[in-house]
Amino acid sequence: MAQLFQIHPQHPQPRLIKQAAEIARSGGLIALPTDAAYSLAGVAGYAPLLDRIRRIRGVDERHHFTLMCRDLSEIATYARVDNTQYRLLKATTPGGYTFILEGTRELPRRVLHPKRKTIGLRVPNHPLALALLEEMNEPLLTSTLILPGSSAPLADADEIRQRLEKQLDLVIDAGHCGMEMTTVINLTGDQPELVRAGLGPLAPFGLG
Repeated sequence: MAQLFQIHPQHPQPRLIKQAAEIARSGGLIALPTDAAYSLAGVAGYAPLLDRIRRIRGVDERHHFTLMCRDLSEIATYARVDNTQYRLLKATTPGGYTFILEGTRELPRRVLHPKRKTIGLRVPNHPLALALLEEMNEPLLTSTLILPGSSAPLADADEIRQRLEKQLDLVIDAGHCGMEMTTVINLTGDQPELVRAGLGPLAPFGLG
């Protein structure tokens, strides 16, 4: 039975953020708003959490998970980043992008793409998400909350709780959440490759 926290989108209440972090640390699955739609989120190293997300999303082990990080230095801890990639990341974070990068040994193998050993990484531009990451003191493993058969993510906390009440531990309501997903850029090749157009502009990557 999912709990529901109503948290201020610009000035998140520290008490509720702390409680949300405790739920995540105990292996709980959270639906939280970001600057680019709602995401399912939890602790990266907890194996049963991956299975729960895959069941809700209707995806297999080849699905790219995203590690939501506090800042650029945290991305560099969990992904291999060269100087060119670093400059691009510095110019476009925080914001509406997810970057596909090669994961480091800091990450459990189970969260990486099974063949490419890659993972999505992003730094959100949303006070609530950033407050939760700060309280966690570690990244959150996330996946956009899109149900099987849908082309758009869920955007309303009440609807999420109604449809997924028995599959989640916490739904965070912070008012209106956008429905536009992140722009996904693959940075593992010689040139940036557009995987999905979305919230983030393409011009910084010469793709516009």
